[in-house]
Amino acid sequence: RMLSGYKPKNDVKDSYKILELEEGCSLDDVRNSYCNLAKKYHPDSSSGMADSKAFIRVEEAYRVVLSDLAAKQKSEPGEEEEDQFKSKSLQHRHYLSFEGVGIGTPSQREKQYMQFRVDRATEQVLEYRQQRLESRYAGSDLSRAKDVRQSKKVKITQAVERLVEDLIQESMAKGDFDNLSGKGKPLQKFSDSPHIDPMTHNLNRILIDNGYQPEWILLQKEIRETIERLRKSIVASRRKLGEPMTLPEQKQWGRICEQFAEDIRKLNKRVDNFNLVVPILSRQMVHFSTDKEILRARKSYEAVVEKVSGSGTKEDEGEEGKRFGWKSSLLKWFRL
Repeated sequence: RMLSGYKPKNDVKDSYKILELEEGCSLDDVRNSYCNLAKKYHPDSSSGMADSKAFIRVEEAYRVVLSDLAAKQKSEPGEEEEDQFKSKSLQHRHYLSFEGVGIGTPSQREKQYMQFRVDRATEQVLEYRQQRLESRYAGSDLSRAKDVRQSKKVKITQAVERLVEDLIQESMAKGDFDNLSGKGKPLQKFSDSPHIDPMTHNLNRILIDNGYQPEWILLQKEIRETIERLRKSIVASRRKLGEPMTLPEQKQWGRICEQFAEDIRKLNKRVDNFNLVVPILSRQMVHFSTDKEILRARKSYEAVVEKVSGSGTKEDEGEEGKRFGWKSSLLKWFRL
């Protein structure tokens, strides 16, 4: 552009507006404004507002403002010459090489950048060595603490074993094991399943005799007890409301049904846990339906109401029979 005699289209006032400056500003203000706008609009920058056309306008405005400041410096005596403006290179070039490090000519900036890289590499090496030393000492501390815990655990286990052995020996010395049933006889072998190891079978039999139950059996029992309790509670709540239900009683019944649905949802989670641990596929359970359980509760309530009403009519008939029975028996006696 300089060799071809290119002339910018912007005038001085527009150039100051593009650079967001006012007339009469200093050269440092012009340079700082141009640097900031170059970072913002340059196509090679990582800014989200990068625009080549806007950057060209900023560059043209920068040249116009520089020429205007140079003309003012010429007209004013005692100022620096025009060479200081001509010798300045484009400021945005400083931010496209050497990571923006250094000042001065490109060769000077390259030397400064090489020294900067050396210093940065030295710092990284020191940080790496420090991290390695910290991790090594931290690992040794953890292993030492783990060894201490393991040794304490072994000591406690050995102490418990010695205590149990001492108690057994003391009981044997007192004769507590002399009158045991089956003394001197071998353990009974269970012949229920010949494919199971006798030791495993004996251990299972001992666990069963002492009341041990697997987890899935306890979960199954808990689920059954919970659903029976929920069914009885909703039937009892329905009996308290009576028939027919008023508007407040209907609202109360709605709240009871919502709580019942929440309880059924929690119970279905237990069913899922049960299905995960049960070893037999045929023993798995299905989810309980809230609508079906509420319908079942209503049928149970209707059956209870019918039973109560039927027993009430029979009692009335019995009372009437008792009331008039002596009269009929007296008439029969007179007839006889």
